[in-house]
Amino acid sequence: MKYLILAYGNQQDYDRLGGKDGTAVPAELAAVEEFLVGFTGALAESGELVETQGLTAPLLARRLDLRDGVPVVTDGPFGETEEVIAGYWMVDCASFDRATDIAAGLLTAPGRLSEAGVVVRPVMGAENEL
Repeated sequence: MKYLILAYGNQQDYDRLGGKDGTAVPAELAAVEEFLVGFTGALAESGELVETQGLTAPLLARRLDLRDGVPVVTDGPFGETEEVIAGYWMVDCASFDRATDIAAGLLTAPGRLSEAGVVVRPVMGAENEL
């Protein structure tokens, strides 16, 4: 069964990790990168990784809403929150519990990823009927 694991962040996280706010510490950046490479590598090695991608900073996003039947485009993904999806892992594993265990591994990441939280959602499809 396939599950989507969503990691969250905000614009300040992107600024910090990108060195734009002057507070990034090279050792911290290296630790985050090492963690993510190891985490993703272990999923690939187990055969459970389907796909993974990080997403660009929220300030590069566009939000579309329908107003009076006309699409309106605004910069940024912000609705009522500044938290946005920072990246995802699509996994194919035996159960929702296994997907939850995999996602819990992200909570051991250095930095704010562990504070921002992670969401696990089953992917719709005939093979994933709950």
